Amino acid sequence: MSDEAATDRLWRSVDDLWTWLEAESPVGGREGLLLRVLKLSEEVGEVAEAVIGTLGQNPRKGTTHTWDDVHAELCDVALTALIALRTLTPDARGAFEAHVAGVARRSLGPPS
Repeated sequence: MSDEAATDRLWRSVDDLWTWLEAESPVGGREGLLLRVLKLSEEVGEVAEAVIGTLGQNPRKGTTHTWDDVHAELCDVALTALIALRTLTPDARGAFEAHVAGVARRSLGPPS
């Protein structure tokens, strides 16, 4: 599968998940939007919990997670952010790609 096909599939999945969440969410409007953005904090907390669990830093619990768990939680953060972005704009892909290009330009300089 080409990179472009994989990217298209990713954004179709984001749109499909957003559509599903919109249909199933008991709270809509501005409050629903705020809750969707707040979901990011929950997911980031799960990353922290997984890292702590991977390193065994809670003496009461010991080692409870693996680095694969951390990877999965980071993917949940990324997906949650993309769905929140899709909630704010129907052109989430365009907004994200433009932002990444801007960050790359600022950080790496103009493309060679």
